[in-house]
Amino acid sequence: MKRSRINRIIRDADAFLQSLSFRLPPFAYWTPEEWQGKGEQCREITACQMGWDITDFGSGDFAKIGLFLFTLRNGHADGSGKSYAEKIMIVQPGQITPMHFHWSKQEDIINRGGGVLAIELHSSTPDEGLDDTPLTVSLDGVLRMVQSGTVVRLQPGESITLTTGMYHKFWGEGATTLVGEVSAVNDDAADNRFLEPVGRFPAIDENEAPLYLLVGDYPRYYRHGG
Repeated sequence: MKRSRINRIIRDADAFLQSLSFRLPPFAYWTPEEWQGKGEQCREITACQMGWDITDFGSGDFAKIGLFLFTLRNGHADGSGKSYAEKIMIVQPGQITPMHFHWSKQEDIINRGGGVLAIELHSSTPDEGLDDTPLTVSLDGVLRMVQSGTVVRLQPGESITLTTGMYHKFWGEGATTLVGEVSAVNDDAADNRFLEPVGRFPAIDENEAPLYLLVGDYPRYYRHGG
């Protein structure tokens, strides 16, 4: 992805969040130059991969296959620190996050407003393929049995609990959708099992300077490391 495209996505996302009165924490707006002067007291942010996260999953077409995320809080992958994580995501109509599950992380996915969030669910086999076994899911605390391959549509305010090993892909319908995620500790380096190989973090063409740092940028700018 070109850095200019990433910067544009960040500007548009920030405007959308503010239009819904959703405010990001102060560190979201630290410039690369400010990060270079930050000390050890900020290391939790980088070590826990908190912050801006934009991916096209290696597709080269963010509008079709991609996702905007901002990790607001998170623990360490080694189990130290917080035992929970929270993200905010923006999903465009027809924009797909590819089929995947998590080995360790259970998560609640919440439609916070805008359009409809469509989530396709599949059970998984012991060798991590797709299975046709029915699934029992919790929708805002109400259990529902669905067939593998069912698409559940969340209206604003509705949520679903995704357990470990439950394959899911999702996309927006009707309008740009604000999506929350509340979960166990998030580890994007080791806890994503995509059905088809993807690039979780994009290769970046640095055709202009970063507006703000993505989580993958921290090692280049923050002297205390990630």
